Amino acid sequence: MSRLRSILAPWVLAALLLAIWEAVCRVLAVPSFLLPPPSEIAVAAVQNLPLLVSSAWNTLAVAIIAWLAASLVAMSVALAVSVNRLAEDAVRPLAVMLQVTPIVAIAPLVNIWVGLEHPERGVILLAVVVAFFPIFSGALTGLKAADPDLERLFDLYGASRRQRLLRLRLPSAVPQILEGHKVAAGLAIVGAVVAEFVAGSGGAQGLGWRIMEASHRLQTARMLAALFVLAGMALALYALLQTGERIILRRWRGR
Repeated sequence: MSRLRSILAPWVLAALLLAIWEAVCRVLAVPSFLLPPPSEIAVAAVQNLPLLVSSAWNTLAVAIIAWLAASLVAMSVALAVSVNRLAEDAVRPLAVMLQVTPIVAIAPLVNIWVGLEHPERGVILLAVVVAFFPIFSGALTGLKAADPDLERLFDLYGASRRQRLLRLRLPSAVPQILEGHKVAAGLAIVGAVVAEFVAGSGGAQGLGWRIMEASHRLQTARMLAALFVLAGMALALYALLQTGERIILRRWRGR
């Protein structure tokens, strides 16, 4: 019963907020171009459903590609620097600097480097930049958080650096690695959408472009419909990754 309540609670709250939103728009006669009621947004979503679904798939595909690329690069760098303190001290400030640099500041450079005729490449690269740091930071933190008693046991048996990394530190880092990937997945979607904004080209036909296109035409209902589709896609991806994390950690703890 408690599990059922926990599942229903967010849906009930969302329905309540939408009802309040609808009532306020109707009672105060808010102009549609300023803030359309949820019913009008639903109509716009139905009317533009094929286009929104196609754009959502484009954004999701870009985000997944960027997430996988960021995972490959971040995990490789984290594994390489975790065994060398000097390398870690050299790489970590660069990773932090990359994380705190606004994506809109480097987007024009990226678009020039990849070529203005290939905006999708720039979108993927910018999404990789956004998704890199959570995976790198989580993996590096996990790799350095192995049980000290087990570290001493490996010292006692004269384990090599490779054995210590593969048999102790990497298995110990599984929870942090999974958490970093889960956070990075959401950031990859954010990065893809923001990159579509700054790309300034219809060549990247994702939800970011649809939102910008609707805003230029003052089609607020269509813009909010695209935002709701984007939020739903992000929530579905997060729920999928959370379920996968729960399954993996259950087996990991059992071993």
